[in-house]
Amino acid sequence: MKQHEIAALFTQMADLLEYRDENPFRIRAYRRAAQNLESFSGDLERLAAERRLRELSGIGADLAEKIEEYLQTGKMRAVESLKRRVPPGILELLEVPGLGPKTAKLLTKRLRVSTVGELEEAAKAHRIRGLPGFGAKKEENLLKGIGVLARGRERMHLGIAVPLANELLALLRRAPGVSRVSTAGSLRRMRETIGDLDLLAASTRPLKAMEALRKSSFCARVLASGRTKSSILTPDGLQIDLRVVPPESFGAALQYFTGSKEHNVRLRELAGRQGLKVNEYGVFRLKTGKRLAGREEADVYKALGLAWIPPELREDCGEIDAAKAGRLPSLVEAEDIRGDFHIHTRWSDGSDSLSRVAKAGTARGYQYLAICDHSPSLKVAHGMPVRRLREQMREIRALNARGGPLRLLMGAEVDILGDGSMDYPDAVLADLDFVVGSIHSGFGQGEAALTRRLIAAMRNPYVTLIAHPTGRLMGQREPYPVDLEAVFRAAKTTGTALELNAHPRRLDLNDASARRAREAGVMLALSTDTHSVDQLEQIAFGLAVARRAWLEPRHLLNCFTLNQLLAWVGRKRHK
Repeated sequence: MKQHEIAALFTQMADLLEYRDENPFRIRAYRRAAQNLESFSGDLERLAAERRLRELSGIGADLAEKIEEYLQTGKMRAVESLKRRVPPGILELLEVPGLGPKTAKLLTKRLRVSTVGELEEAAKAHRIRGLPGFGAKKEENLLKGIGVLARGRERMHLGIAVPLANELLALLRRAPGVSRVSTAGSLRRMRETIGDLDLLAASTRPLKAMEALRKSSFCARVLASGRTKSSILTPDGLQIDLRVVPPESFGAALQYFTGSKEHNVRLRELAGRQGLKVNEYGVFRLKTGKRLAGREEADVYKALGLAWIPPELREDCGEIDAAKAGRLPSLVEAEDIRGDFHIHTRWSDGSDSLSRVAKAGTARGYQYLAICDHSPSLKVAHGMPVRRLREQMREIRALNARGGPLRLLMGAEVDILGDGSMDYPDAVLADLDFVVGSIHSGFGQGEAALTRRLIAAMRNPYVTLIAHPTGRLMGQREPYPVDLEAVFRAAKTTGTALELNAHPRRLDLNDASARRAREAGVMLALSTDTHSVDQLEQIAFGLAVARRAWLEPRHLLNCFTLNQLLAWVGRKRHK
């Protein structure tokens, strides 16, 4: 988890430097490094020991030195020094979504606020709306941002939860007597955020497993400790619950503690009608107490006359009836994914060259990657004018001409402008293989206007995919208002795909919306929105959303072969 801690410190550096109006290039370097570290899933400490930190995207000599300092000392002197040069409380204020360093500076100087609580009081007392550049709407948005922040602190997104869980599982595997381990609860069901982290182990020496967790660096405080369950708090305040069961009960416990509560209630009702009892130790006959299953999770479902139900579906949304009728979907698997869309490179705001992206995609066994750097209106992301886009297209053609198993698709992430028109003319879009349409501005237009913008973009024959359709950033920005049912109808009519953005702060569309889109006959596509090659691994989070949405390979563009994909894109263009 060290990379997440360092990423947070780099973000703090960027915020504090911006608050002090310092060098924008330096600020941008810290933000890019933070973003790349947040998605890095390798062994940062090993890279540091091997003096290879500069191999990471966006990490130069100066930042590598700061990473090494933190790994060795647990501190970063540059951050501590900068904190002393700004008013107290600034970093807390900057956590509020929508509150940037310049606005924070104004508020601290004019209102003398130094905590989120004081800011909330000022907003509720309408003391903010009279400040320069403010009004009632901006004041209201600040209050909404404070609410988003509070909710975000209560739950952890998958980009942090999954690597943390993997480290904990590795720790438990090394404990004497432990034979099997797994996540449980909402993380195993891959809900988009989690509250507590549930872990399960099978062991003949349960106290050793408990001891391993309590004595680890993850434990700041022990909440409870017994023979079958321990609970700890991490230094960040996350509760981790570990349950240890005998190996012969591992399958039953895994089913029971994975949940959801509603799914388990339905399962117990089904068992009762068959004269059976299900609990964390197994499946038993009520009359005789005979144990029928428990070692393997699939056997628990089989004993109840059901096919094994994938954890992502266990939300009491029709999965038990589908299992009884033999109608469970053949959910998309990682090996079904043949490519990724919406890939950024250093041509706009990404970190890597086209050749490095191609090499990374080849290593993943992909057939294609769609290079979709930003269009000119998004100046903050170094959006490309037509001249530079055509230069990039020539480089992509040259790379593809070398041959190899992977094809780079010439694409662009094109801003959908305020009136629904696209940021590049149709004559340019026609020369691209793949066009992603995105809204990056005007979020406050209102539902009707935003919906019209999306539908207008989908009616353009060259727009292949609508990216992050609701614009949300969990813990940072609420979804903008949009009539998704109207969007789904337009996507189906026009033959436009909708994105499941796999970035763990986006997951947009979410699982419920993606399922409705699938039921409406809309084609969907997983995209990592990659800005550095490490982020290609985030396809796993998008895959989790797809599985929770009951998607099969036929519902996702990523499961098409290259020829099938190009034919699908071509059908819309030649309608």
